[in-house]
Amino acid sequence: MIIAIIQARMSSTRLPGKVLMDLAPGVSVLEFMLERISRSKEITKTVVATTENPNDKALIERLEKMDQPYFVGSEDDVLDRYYQAAKKFGAKSGDIIVRITSDCPVIDPEIIDKTIRFYKEGNFDYATNNREPYVYPDGMDTEVCSFDALERAWKEATKPSHREHVTFHFWQHQKEFKIGQYGNEKPNQGDYRLTLDYPSDYELLKRACEHFSPRRDFTMQEIIDFLDANPEIKALNADAARNAAFKTA
Repeated sequence: MIIAIIQARMSSTRLPGKVLMDLAPGVSVLEFMLERISRSKEITKTVVATTENPNDKALIERLEKMDQPYFVGSEDDVLDRYYQAAKKFGAKSGDIIVRITSDCPVIDPEIIDKTIRFYKEGNFDYATNNREPYVYPDGMDTEVCSFDALERAWKEATKPSHREHVTFHFWQHQKEFKIGQYGNEKPNQGDYRLTLDYPSDYELLKRACEHFSPRRDFTMQEIIDFLDANPEIKALNADAARNAAFKTA
């Protein structure tokens, strides 16, 4: 079984409530993202992992209306939230966990699948496409690990940053885990910003989605081509730093 777990909450510090903001008319950021992930050929189950914070009640209500599987767990201990969500939905030894965050609403399912296949072919404990040096656009971030590795990290990780960022324990214990970095045939794509963290990101993504509407199955390359053809739109969020929260972790 391959379970994709998407962490999502309403209390984003930079753009509160972003997961329920419309990315297309009547379609929230989270719904847009879930529709794209549903096209993955590798993922067998998708779960949204949200928090016990009262602010997330509106998100939970929306998930229930969508009949979308979800889990409610710790707001700060995201590693525990992932582990408990995986367990609740039947993950066991030998299963695969895919970590995706809700700030990646236009993530390309083909990129997800390629990262999963890379993980399986390399027999890794953990594999990702979003470690430095970055070769994929911010917003295509896919992390894959075994349930066994996730359980081990859950048991061993003690630093607050490792509990918050889920996979930091792997990154900082590379001698103890077999880690893989999935590359890109076009490594110069790491400077594109397709994530949702600031109002400027929202403006760029809305403009892109409007361009492709009513299609929602556009690829990463199509978005890049659109931005290259419209440099004024690409420049909307050019000042935003990638993974800014990591710098203080």
